[in-house]
Amino acid sequence: MHQTGFLFDQRYLDHDTGWGFPESSQRLTVTMQHLTAQPWFDSLTKVDPRAAERKWLETTHASEFIDFAQASCAAGNKMLGDPDVRVCESSYDVAVLAAGAALELIDRVMADEIANGFALVRPPGHHAETTHAMGFCLFNSIAIAARYLQQQHGLEKVLILDWDVHHGNGTQHSFEHDPSVMFVSLHQYPYYPGTGAHSEKGTGKGKNYTLNCPMSAGATDFNYQDAFTQRVLPAVNRFQPEAILVSAGFDAHSMDPLAEINLSTESFGWMTEKMMEVAEQHSNGRLIALLEGGYNLQALPLCVATHLRKLMGQ
Repeated sequence: MHQTGFLFDQRYLDHDTGWGFPESSQRLTVTMQHLTAQPWFDSLTKVDPRAAERKWLETTHASEFIDFAQASCAAGNKMLGDPDVRVCESSYDVAVLAAGAALELIDRVMADEIANGFALVRPPGHHAETTHAMGFCLFNSIAIAARYLQQQHGLEKVLILDWDVHHGNGTQHSFEHDPSVMFVSLHQYPYYPGTGAHSEKGTGKGKNYTLNCPMSAGATDFNYQDAFTQRVLPAVNRFQPEAILVSAGFDAHSMDPLAEINLSTESFGWMTEKMMEVAEQHSNGRLIALLEGGYNLQALPLCVATHLRKLMGQ
């Protein structure tokens, strides 16, 4: 059994996206109802988030954008530049708390208080670009986490694996010039946001440190496992990361309404297991996952539970 950290906070429900919007607080409410009913839930180490300090937001985002986001939410605006980014007065504070979740889990992992961890957070982050919010995302929490591992904890090589069904454009753009952070994505293509072609491999010194595995609509467990075995695992084992961050979106599930990939619940457990093997081999077991997408209220809780059980070594 691994000591696994679990982070959730009621304040993540305060980000109000309006009626009928797919990225809603209900995603977390139903997931928590399911998790708290599981016999193993009490053996998770509960971790409280903190607000990410401004200097960590600025490792990834332009200062002007952070100011704009804060002012827009304070003014009660209903969207943040992009119609897909719905906000309310609380949204800035909630997004800063979502970014801080990863930082808190990282501190616990680096102090050996937990082996690995998962944060049940919203809003998601991986579409957020340096200068603007995009696609339900305000701040790019996973990118901020990678910089925190390097600058606060002195790690050199960080791997980000993104298995959300939508390509993590913001994360890719944050690191495509940088050989110290490897970004690997499996996603439906062509699809929102339009990035993530096989040919996108990074630029300059970062060339070949971006690995995109675009998947056709209708792709199954077999297709994902084939991509993992043939492409992802050889590449990440060559890279030898010192820590692994996972953008854990569960919207590639066959029941998800926002895409057309047909993964089973178990498939997320399989990918988790494979990344834990990489973490054991290269990263002293250090693996931290953040919730990104996942919009079917029946499937999401089951996927998160499967992911957590694998992190716990069950």
